[in-house]
Amino acid sequence: MSTLARWARAEWGLLYATVRRALRARGWRAVPMTLGAVCLTAALQFVQNRPWGYQFVQDTGAVRAADPLWQALLRTPLSLFVPALDLPVWGALAQILVVFGIAEITLGWWRTLVVAYVATLAGTLYARVGIALGPHRPLGLPGADALVVDTGPSAAVVGLAVFLGWRYRAYVTAGIVIGAMVAEVILKDNLAGKEHLAAIAAVFVVCALSAAHHRRSGRERAGSGSGLPPIHS
Repeated sequence: MSTLARWARAEWGLLYATVRRALRARGWRAVPMTLGAVCLTAALQFVQNRPWGYQFVQDTGAVRAADPLWQALLRTPLSLFVPALDLPVWGALAQILVVFGIAEITLGWWRTLVVAYVATLAGTLYARVGIALGPHRPLGLPGADALVVDTGPSAAVVGLAVFLGWRYRAYVTAGIVIGAMVAEVILKDNLAGKEHLAAIAAVFVVCALSAAHHRRSGRERAGSGSGLPPIHS
């Protein structure tokens, strides 16, 4: 086995085996939520590119920092699936199919949606904080960014990719995703790039909380198997 093959097996072997086993056993039935997300994203893209549908999508799924917070929070769940108007929708659909699909198989559909929502919400809230700080402070943003629509599916995809890399110890892959997002901000200093970094920061917190939970659960299992009676307060 070549060095590259050994590295690929170490990096993606467990993840690949888990996904392959699920797809062989259940086929597309293994990813119903992902298929629904792809169809919803495609439908929203179709609707928002029609004169009769553009305003509807804006009113229900487009989030801007200029919006009242309560309104932005109501729109954020749907905003995960509203693709950017100025980018090819096929890229967003492919990202959702691959990353959401792998996450749904390995994490379950509701954990996938939780991580995706946390990542997207982090970007949404960062935009408000950055604009409040102003362009001349670290992490600040220009006031014009208040009118820019948030990232759509991309922040969720980035957050899930990093979380999966951490969960399955594909650290090089997670590092490449993070490096690409940092490079995006350096080369093209825009709101979307900074929201991606905010999403990654939020996922780091989720990883830390998940690790702490697993450590605590491990200690509890070890304690319950020690042969000693349980401790009562």
